[in-house]
Amino acid sequence: MPPYIARAASKVWRRISMETMVEVPLLLERWKFLLLGLLCQYLHGLAARGVHYLHRPGPTLQDVGFIVLPELGQEKAYISETVFSTIFFTFILWTFHPFICHSKKFYTVLLWCRVLAFLVVSQFLRIVTFMSTQLPGPNYHCREGSKLARLPHPDSILEVLFLNFPRGVIYGCGDLIFSSHMIFTLVFVLTYQKYGTKRWIKQIAWLMAVILSLLIIASRKHYTVDVVVAWYTVNLVVYFVDRQLPEEGMERSGPGGTLPLISINGRDKDSRTKEEHHKLMNGNSGDSPDRRQRSQVNGKFLEDGSPIVSEIIVNGT
Repeated sequence: MPPYIARAASKVWRRISMETMVEVPLLLERWKFLLLGLLCQYLHGLAARGVHYLHRPGPTLQDVGFIVLPELGQEKAYISETVFSTIFFTFILWTFHPFICHSKKFYTVLLWCRVLAFLVVSQFLRIVTFMSTQLPGPNYHCREGSKLARLPHPDSILEVLFLNFPRGVIYGCGDLIFSSHMIFTLVFVLTYQKYGTKRWIKQIAWLMAVILSLLIIASRKHYTVDVVVAWYTVNLVVYFVDRQLPEEGMERSGPGGTLPLISINGRDKDSRTKEEHHKLMNGNSGDSPDRRQRSQVNGKFLEDGSPIVSEIIVNGT
């Protein structure tokens, strides 16, 4: 192996090791929250599987998007899935870039806690919506005459609990309002909009979200209302949930991009505030005498005891 490749690999390994030492304590502290978020993902899939048993195929509803956008056809349905997969996996890779890249703006564990919170609230609203009213699915496998449009009665409870993965997830029907693909896409784009650093990537991400919206409608996977409701619902969910989640320790600062893992609690903040207020009431600014100490050199005042190099002209005096 060439020496420069070995040095680069050694640096990357040191970064991964150092970042792991930082992230592991956060993971041990918040693993229950992350596990709950992943469990909610499974419950969301379970609800989508359950509503498929209630789905009844029927004539496709009148839709403005279907009139405006030409139908791609069943053979081109992979295009929208390809765009979504690109957004999905690139976002996951980006969340783990602090383990490799030198510039670090966030902690991966804390970021995923926020992302899962956004997803859980949005998916809960989605479950309530599609369980309330079942619409005839516009997708090809959900139309009248398709064997997958109606699911037969399950032979065992395990068939429901295992979701018939992955076929049951890909060929679901009935879980329409609102689009799950757009939930993930908008949550990921909004998260990068806040914590990402590359402006051109943000612009591309929003463009891909718009393109995916059009492709979902053109592929007849969702009605236009499913996409439209997702756009304003997810944005509102992210806005309000993000305001409720604490930001302490979320973003890194400083040249090395590091913050202390233990944030100051409310009691420490109150005691510090009272101490500073007490000093101000007694006419004390709160600074140490050494900090306020000034000395005078050649008519110039110095702070912090730092010397200033001044020009001294010796004229025999």
